[in-house]
Amino acid sequence: MTAATPKGERRRQALVEAAAALLVEGGFDAVRHRAVAERAGLPLASTTYYFDSLDELVAAALEFHGDAELAYGKARLEELDPRECGGDAFVELVLDLLLGPVGEGDAEAVVLRYERLVATGRRPYLRPLMRRLSGELHALLLDIFTRAGQPVGRERVEELIALVDGAVVNALIEVSPDPRAVARRMLAKAMQPR
Repeated sequence: MTAATPKGERRRQALVEAAAALLVEGGFDAVRHRAVAERAGLPLASTTYYFDSLDELVAAALEFHGDAELAYGKARLEELDPRECGGDAFVELVLDLLLGPVGEGDAEAVVLRYERLVATGRRPYLRPLMRRLSGELHALLLDIFTRAGQPVGRERVEELIALVDGAVVNALIEVSPDPRAVARRMLAKAMQPR
């Protein structure tokens, strides 16, 4: 990786952010040298100058996007008022972390999100990064449940994530999918006192 100067760092960062945006908009197939360079407003050769391979660029983009999502979740945690953690508001916060904020939660955005997760399985070089991001997401969710006065263990968080994932995947096969609504209903029901 070459980016030793401030200008180099800015260019490299512009490429990472462009690749992350393409990744979110179109999945792994959208991240191509030419598309990234055009999105970043840089010469095509800059992608190979700053990154040894397309895989390295994809990994940097995925890390950038994952870290941004975690930062968003941490900011939401800091704003969380325990007195307002009941019911719908709390469910929406959890869904924001798992599916993206409401404005990004349409069916196509959710499909692309799950495609990224599944496609990572075919890219072994991404597994360590995805394990790190997943671990940080689990820890963040544990913190959120604790702050909300609903402390749960790691196993319960994993169950709730699996429930949301299953609800979303099943909802996506519907004629007019609304995966967030289905996940909301399932999550709210699962979180009711037993």
